[in-house]
Amino acid sequence: MSQLEISELERGDEAGVAAWVDTAIAAERHDVGDHATYWAYEELLPIVGDASGLRQFRLFSGTLDGEVVAVARMALPLKDNLDNAELHVGVRPEVRRRGLGSAMLTHLEAIALAGGRTKLDALPPWPYDAPEDGAGTSGAEFARAHGYTFTLGEIQRELSLPMPENLLQELADEAAPYHRDYEIRTWSGPIPDDLVVSWLELSSTLATEAPAGTGEHENEAVDVPAFRESEANQAAQGRTMWHTVALDNTGTVVAYTQVAETHPDNPFLFQWGTLVHREHRGHRLGLAVKVANHRALQDGADVSGRRTVTWNAGVNDHMIAINERLGFVCGARSGEFQKKLT
Repeated sequence: MSQLEISELERGDEAGVAAWVDTAIAAERHDVGDHATYWAYEELLPIVGDASGLRQFRLFSGTLDGEVVAVARMALPLKDNLDNAELHVGVRPEVRRRGLGSAMLTHLEAIALAGGRTKLDALPPWPYDAPEDGAGTSGAEFARAHGYTFTLGEIQRELSLPMPENLLQELADEAAPYHRDYEIRTWSGPIPDDLVVSWLELSSTLATEAPAGTGEHENEAVDVPAFRESEANQAAQGRTMWHTVALDNTGTVVAYTQVAETHPDNPFLFQWGTLVHREHRGHRLGLAVKVANHRALQDGADVSGRRTVTWNAGVNDHMIAINERLGFVCGARSGEFQKKLT
């Protein structure tokens, strides 16, 4: 058998990124079919290797006889969680069980350890009808075989767009009496200067406020200049961020939600964080901001035939209930796995 050649993609490598995306999609579609989520070529090319903002994305390709058959991704937080690295490995289905994935993962782990990253996270997907912990599925068993411990089960939910206007109105009316003392504000693009600090102060706690299972995570940094760089990177990717927040009577962000409108070649829009400050829960703010955000999204963008995708921990009953009211349905599963290097 030919030796797998592993190389890191460099900035501006258009052909390399195109081959990487093609292989990554083939690998994930084999595992979860039409529920495979990915970044389009146009979304990846501008950020490969970029070390500005809050996170660095490094891509690696494994080739046999000049053909890309395995891929890997490493995401490195740059301002917080500096001992952490998020890893993902994908192998074309026709060449699996030949040690190619193991070679890619070993290569990434060595790079992570050399950079002082000793806490590694992975998030493999598997079909929804498989066990909650992924037992018996290829991605979960691959992680376990390489020393990763299952820490939390997640469910991928998808919402077909556009949502019916009568449902949006019904849910908005239902929530309205509970949040009369709050201002709901929605916009697309960068976060306004008057809100960015309190937005970051709240959003930076998502990793510790949301269910985390037995995994270890720290709050993210509140770093406005780095965050602005990340916003510029998102714009370069062709993404538009849609935000809705709830403000208390001091103008402080006490609840937020955000959706990334992706490149048109990507069938998914990504529902990112949603969080209500613990001192302001019980006012239907989670429902209110999600409804307002999707209404603004549908008014301002062509989303017909696309899907919003989100992930919820299986134990996050409150957020799951909100998403089901909106019409999200289960599509696939994934799990958080963690490994510590020494």
